[in-house]
Amino acid sequence: MEDIKYYTKLKTSSKTLVDLLDSESCFSEVPNTWHVMVVDIQNSTQAVDEGKHHQINLTATGAIISVLNTIRKEKQNIEIPYFFGGDGATFILPTLLLNKITLVLENYSLHIKRNTNLTLRVGHISVKKLDAQKSSLKIVKHQLTEQLTIPIVIGNGLKKAEEIIKITFVESNFIDFKKDLLSLEGMECRWKQINPTQAKKKVICLLIDTINETNQRDTYRDVLAQMDHMFGTFKSRQPIKPASLKLNFSISKIWEEMKISLVNKNWIYLFKNWMVTLLGKWYFNLSPNGKQYLIQIGQLSHTFMLDGMINTIFTAEQSKIDLFIAYLNQLEKDNKIIYGIHVTHASVMSCYVLDRKTKHAHFVDGTEGGYTSAAKMFKTKLKALK
Repeated sequence: MEDIKYYTKLKTSSKTLVDLLDSESCFSEVPNTWHVMVVDIQNSTQAVDEGKHHQINLTATGAIISVLNTIRKEKQNIEIPYFFGGDGATFILPTLLLNKITLVLENYSLHIKRNTNLTLRVGHISVKKLDAQKSSLKIVKHQLTEQLTIPIVIGNGLKKAEEIIKITFVESNFIDFKKDLLSLEGMECRWKQINPTQAKKKVICLLIDTINETNQRDTYRDVLAQMDHMFGTFKSRQPIKPASLKLNFSISKIWEEMKISLVNKNWIYLFKNWMVTLLGKWYFNLSPNGKQYLIQIGQLSHTFMLDGMINTIFTAEQSKIDLFIAYLNQLEKDNKIIYGIHVTHASVMSCYVLDRKTKHAHFVDGTEGGYTSAAKMFKTKLKALK
């Protein structure tokens, strides 16, 4: 019988990321009855070049919100691992949820096509099939901040799943959109671009993959140790600080959010949420609950992901960035890694807010394409390597 609460019951590790990667015994094999679900925006690099970075970020966030809302409505207290990738998302699901989540995401992809003209690829593959292709998938639950627990994955299983799904994806014209299946409650995107608290600092979006899977843990451990040494602790280099958060009162910002979160344009929704945003300035500045919420945003922001690759966004001064790039270049020269990097002036954030006191999550990317721009460099290097 399938253990639908496999991930829910995993013990959370409070070790540092470096110490965690130094200990293989912390990791658990994902059950082969579970499945990897991949959601990916087709031609996202081109869409970034066309100025659609905001729509891309919202679309990826919406995919996660759709899945989490669907699982929440099951009322079985099932927790699943998921990963935000800037232009898409990845989930690891028990078989029990597979058909329902597939239906919800395919329906969501139709909604996105109608409202943004972006094509959202949706597909899944079983862990059993990945095992048969010698693609391993080991996971641990990690306490990243005081309030945020994330999955850490080693092995090439998720990368293989994404590769297979991208190759085999065929856009369907035979699915009818169902309004009732759209599940985007809690989607918000009301913040201005978030500048680093120190004027000299910049925002870095970084992707790193290892050449050799057998050395994956050791290589990532060394890279993260080097980051701690050069940029300070994980907490100190985070781009989301309460003092940097400024509400965006632009109606066009809410309009863009509405195109993703609602089936049809709604002028009452637009005006109501614009008024709520205007009032938010006083709520966050004067209310104890508002001030506490700002602190929690930093705690609950997704700025690090390890899904077989390192994906992270952080702040640093240019002089240190240059030294770090030299370090990464040497690792590439030694045939240990491939990396993509995008250095920009600010970060952007989209949010999932069910309850401002306890139930909210925040998905962070960089301006000017962020992770997608870093991936462009990464893919160019990967193609040259092949």
